[in-house]
Amino acid sequence: MKFNSVITIATKVALISLVLSVLSACSSGPEKPKPAELAPNAGLLGVRLAWTSKIGLVDFPLDVRVNGNSVVVASSDGVVASFDAVSGAEQWRTNVGGAIAAGVGSDGRFAAVVTRDNELVVLDAGREGWRQKLAAQGFTAPLVAGGRVFLLGADRSVTAFDVSSGRKLWNQQRPGEALVLRQSGALLAVGDTLVAGLSGRLVGINPANGSVRWESPIATPRGTNDIERLVDVVGRVSRDGGVVCARAFQAAVGCVDTTRGTLLWSKAANGSVGVHGDDKHVFGVESDGKLIAWRRADGERAWVSERLRYRSLTAPLIIGRSVVVGDDTGLVHLLSREDGSALTRLVTDGSPVAAAPVLAGGTLLVVTRNGGVFGFKPE
Repeated sequence: MKFNSVITIATKVALISLVLSVLSACSSGPEKPKPAELAPNAGLLGVRLAWTSKIGLVDFPLDVRVNGNSVVVASSDGVVASFDAVSGAEQWRTNVGGAIAAGVGSDGRFAAVVTRDNELVVLDAGREGWRQKLAAQGFTAPLVAGGRVFLLGADRSVTAFDVSSGRKLWNQQRPGEALVLRQSGALLAVGDTLVAGLSGRLVGINPANGSVRWESPIATPRGTNDIERLVDVVGRVSRDGGVVCARAFQAAVGCVDTTRGTLLWSKAANGSVGVHGDDKHVFGVESDGKLIAWRRADGERAWVSERLRYRSLTAPLIIGRSVVVGDDTGLVHLLSREDGSALTRLVTDGSPVAAAPVLAGGTLLVVTRNGGVFGFKPE
């Protein structure tokens, strides 16, 4: 199997960003497994393409941010844009003047991205409000909530800024393993607690002052070298009330009760993208393309589907009776959340789906690597 994740190495003095292929298949290694043959489109759901738009190339870990009927997206060349999800109308578009490494975070008014020059840039209704130079790179979209911007750094720091002024409010620096993934991690608000993924743990933080309230491991680092011990929590996560379920990279999927900071269950799982779910199940994609449904109550498997094996799938999205995933050929697959059977298949522009699909204003939003933005609606 070939890993395309990129890592960075942190030293005691500074974080040195290195572009590496982790465990890349060498020229003498086995060929990549052939993707599973697709059956004819089942067409059991009526879904139409309602609108399309365009941004630039997306080659960073994009997080498509939803606020009501609005979605905010970004491209690698610095473009950040907001669309009305119902009509596809562009609400605003701007360029932050530098390549983007992480984003987008937004609360509906303010939007935030991190550039590859290690700058946090905050926009107010599409216009630049302020920017701050960062000590370390960030690969996780900033979280904009409660009048603050929270940032998860690649050096495993969590920092809070005032969203209006850019003033730094606090910084929580955590020790960790030497390697971190160059992909989106976990950072979300649950009630009055900021929940961050640090190494293989979910950590509850007081958003007012940065103090740690609790820590709960999804997976524990193991192995004899840094690569084997890499267990970072990856986005997206599945939240149901105060219970947050997440994936630790290539190690486990688990659920944490954030009101008490206790681990409910953790099951071995070999995947590299996040999870989603409902009140009964948590759904995730393994690195070989198997789609798995775990029972939310105890983590036992409800079903496994192998119909999309080796198709380089995105993290899933749950819509109605469907589990939605995108693949590296630009196809969007809607599968039954009851048993993983095929419901329908949608076509985009033929380039890989660049981010986990989202739902906004009753519209399924998909962004591709070539910058296509597609809005699908039920017929």
